[in-house]
Amino acid sequence: MSSQPVDRFETARSVADAVLYEGYVLYPYRASSRKNQVRFQWGVLTPKAFSESEGSERWSMRTECLVDPGSAPQLSVRIRCLQAQHRSTERALVGGGFEPVDSLDVDGTLHVDWDEAVDQIVDLDPLHMLPVDESERVHNFAFAGSSETELIRTADGASVGRFVRRREPIAGIIRVVLSRPDPSLPYLKVSVTVDNTTTWTGDGTHRDDAMGQSLIAVHTMLAVDDGKFVSLLDPPGDADLAVTSCQSDGAYPVLIGDEDVVLASPIILYDHPEVAPQSPGDLYDSLEIDEILALRVMTLTDAEKAEARGTDPRAAAIIDRCDDMSAETLSQLHGQMRPVAPAGTTELADETNAVPWWDPEVDAAFDPWTESVWVAGVEVTKGSAVRLRPSHRADAHDIFLAGMTATVAGVFTDVDGDQHVAVTVDDDPATEELMWQGRYLFFHPDEVEPLVDQDQTR
Repeated sequence: MSSQPVDRFETARSVADAVLYEGYVLYPYRASSRKNQVRFQWGVLTPKAFSESEGSERWSMRTECLVDPGSAPQLSVRIRCLQAQHRSTERALVGGGFEPVDSLDVDGTLHVDWDEAVDQIVDLDPLHMLPVDESERVHNFAFAGSSETELIRTADGASVGRFVRRREPIAGIIRVVLSRPDPSLPYLKVSVTVDNTTTWTGDGTHRDDAMGQSLIAVHTMLAVDDGKFVSLLDPPGDADLAVTSCQSDGAYPVLIGDEDVVLASPIILYDHPEVAPQSPGDLYDSLEIDEILALRVMTLTDAEKAEARGTDPRAAAIIDRCDDMSAETLSQLHGQMRPVAPAGTTELADETNAVPWWDPEVDAAFDPWTESVWVAGVEVTKGSAVRLRPSHRADAHDIFLAGMTATVAGVFTDVDGDQHVAVTVDDDPATEELMWQGRYLFFHPDEVEPLVDQDQTR
């Protein structure tokens, strides 16, 4: 008996699914909600002609990353995206036939028109990476158009209406190029471009007019055998120059698993992202917290829940899951209190008389206004002048501050014993207000550069 083939992308599946359906249907999960009037926010590739005439969306996406190869590396490429399909609702007529309606109430569930989406996957044949051949590999793909109907029945089986689902055909091209950016180093550069080559047949100029012929939530997944990918966020020293040659456009590649898989998504992620094990299911709104969304769903009225169930099967599953959620499952979504070993030890303290880590008495041993930390041989404390050097750990807001000067407000120590430098940005008109509120920007010690000579701040 032959074993089932191993899916190289299984380690990335849960994160890729979260990317694929991010923003697909937002709380309160009803078609009538203003949030859901603008659909499919991420990674949209419209037909080229529409993109060039309308300008708000791209038609092409490029992913570039590095591989540290073995003796016989082999590359696998997978493209995933959504294809929109419009679902219209029709009511059954007494004499036979159907007629379009805005909504149809069936056993307390309100069915409405809605743009659904079909999960599409394109797998390329594995590519041998050595010897390096810089010729372009081209793979054409197409998603067929279709028209399907589904009867809507009551609980007793009576047919009272139907859904009509229509999809438009879509065509695209995937281009793969392998190269060696620095002949003196072993690293290979992989470039994967996805183009929407669909002929634009519409005459509208609104974004919604093109969604039926667009590739939606496009992301690229790469896997390598006999080799490993190089982190573009934290590359080894000899890979710096090769990394700078990687110019992705509309995609952000990060490492997954054991560095043999890369996920390039339209949403910025860090290396090795993962879905929290406490998350009980998809909520399609990764900018929110599971507990908050679950509690919000529980506050919906019966009528609102009925409309959400009739909006989309995925929304219906969320409503049902939250309605059936046990107290134990809900508690797992809340912050967890866990004992922490005292500094310098590996064993948990006796909790009988121990002071909890969150108790203010514990913090009394640390005074951020007098604490200091040594950076590059210089003692940094409250009032020290520094220049901000955000690293790969920084978010987009911190990166905007790179190179600016700041004044240290204090040195804070967290429950793990790590120190953080709180600063206020020099010449920021909001500094006084932020300090009054006790709000600071926090950086790791290696993300600040001490300015011993105050003239350097000018």
